[in-house]
Amino acid sequence: MDIASILAQIIGGAAGGTAGGKILKDSDLGQIGNLLAGAIGGVGGGTILGSLLGAGGAAAGGVDIAALAGQFVGGGVAGLVVQVVVGLIKNKLLAK
Repeated sequence: MDIASILAQIIGGAAGGTAGGKILKDSDLGQIGNLLAGAIGGVGGGTILGSLLGAGGAAAGGVDIAALAGQFVGGGVAGLVVQVVVGLIKNKLLAK
């Protein structure tokens, strides 16, 4: 996995985490918390998605835009899911 794929996963995950906090108010962790949870989820989920789909680097060493877009979207979805799950768990445990 190259640095461009990891950056696409981080950016996608951060965007997904931010969206998750805005969509579902019960899972909001604050702006920084949403970004961090989303970015961590984006890297993890994007890596799993890439290994399941067999996404490798470009054969000629160039940048494959479709692969990067897939990493971005996969990271965004995974970031959203992780942020929502972590936010719901944290907010339910601290609610009294």
